Amino acid sequence: MLTCGIVGLPNVGKSTLFNALTKAGALAANYPFATIEPNVGTVTVPDERLDLLCELYKPKRKVPTIFEFTDIAGLVKGASKGEGLGNQFLSHIRETDAICQVVRCFDDPNITHVDGTINPVRDVETINVELIFADLEIIEKRIPKIEKKARLKTDKESQLEYDVLKRLQSALLNDIPARKVDLSKEELKAIKHFSFLTLKPMLYVANVSEDDVHGNCEYVKQLQDLAKKEKAEVIVISVDLEQQMAELDEADRQEFLADYQLESSGIDNLIKGAYRLLGLKTFLTCGPDECRAWTFRDGFTAKQCAGVIHTDFARGFIKAETMSFTDLKSLGSEKAVKEAGLYRLEGKDYLAQDGDIFTFRFNV
Repeated sequence: MLTCGIVGLPNVGKSTLFNALTKAGALAANYPFATIEPNVGTVTVPDERLDLLCELYKPKRKVPTIFEFTDIAGLVKGASKGEGLGNQFLSHIRETDAICQVVRCFDDPNITHVDGTINPVRDVETINVELIFADLEIIEKRIPKIEKKARLKTDKESQLEYDVLKRLQSALLNDIPARKVDLSKEELKAIKHFSFLTLKPMLYVANVSEDDVHGNCEYVKQLQDLAKKEKAEVIVISVDLEQQMAELDEADRQEFLADYQLESSGIDNLIKGAYRLLGLKTFLTCGPDECRAWTFRDGFTAKQCAGVIHTDFARGFIKAETMSFTDLKSLGSEKAVKEAGLYRLEGKDYLAQDGDIFTFRFNV
């Protein structure tokens, strides 16, 4: 399962956000290092398409696709050198696929800030510099070990790894994260085992007060300007509001959103943002037993999607009976889709699209 690590400075709302995301009750306290061990929780990915399928097929069960978030303790300046409990926390981030950085964008004299004042840009730079330092440390330990072999040009793998590490070193020394360096698939494969922190995709969460839930405050604007330079996304969330909503049933939740003139919750926006960040899409399966959403990576073929369900489906793949959710919704039934000639048989190399509804034919 793919996972997104929630990071940030102490007391910015990470654990409260995690609680709202997973309703797991992770310890939230107004002091640094309240979170020592990473809390891991799964969340369902909101998908209205699954609700419509259930209305049409009346299955025994509905199974949404899920995504994993990891709440990682607050990083502080010097974390890469072991400040706070830095090295331990950095190792937890390495185990995630993407990073969700929570940034404080609200004033509250009752909640301490490690630097004494609210400054989103400074806070982001503090975190990003620590991630850069941590990656540089790995590179600077590794380069001397392969430099001689790489320069002799007798070992192509060592030469490729050395060249990539030198490029990354140069970028990092200029405050450019590894994800901004143009690397080929072969180059990425050569350094995959290092799990570089700055290579992971990142999105920012602006944690705002209830009054600024629409993101109109100056702190959010500062964060958005910074993120724009990185071509990163900013999700605006009032973590306190989300925690209140987490305790409500669906009807009260919708009323709560309407009161604040919000079309969707910040939590839903964050889950979808993390999904986009990792290039994830959804295909669907449906029938009398269950309607289910499945996660796949952008670029997967029909055969690879079959393998998401079970390796036997991929191994014995014959064809994928396919219709798009859009066609099903507009025409109202599977029968109507077939009569319109929009129900297709796709082969193993068909590139799956978000919202495809599959029935796999296979034989093992």
